Amino acid sequence: MTAPYCCPNCKTNRSRFNIIQQVSQSVKMDPKSGEVIQQYDQDNIDPFHITYNGPDYKVQCGACGLVEDERTFKQFGANS
Repeated sequence: MTAPYCCPNCKTNRSRFNIIQQVSQSVKMDPKSGEVIQQYDQDNIDPFHITYNGPDYKVQCGACGLVEDERTFKQFGANS
């Protein structure tokens, strides 16, 4: 988060952003009730369960509300 940001949507905001830290929780749910049956951690992950591998952060523009990956705001900030 040490690079300049610029919103690719409104193209004017360079200073007001919400940094959204993504924290995933791996669970197994009952298909009928939606109740959580089991929670997984890195030590006891099910062999058929793919762990989250998305971005650590998302960014929301504080002016127009656009939510994107942090790299999108960084790339637009570097090119503007």
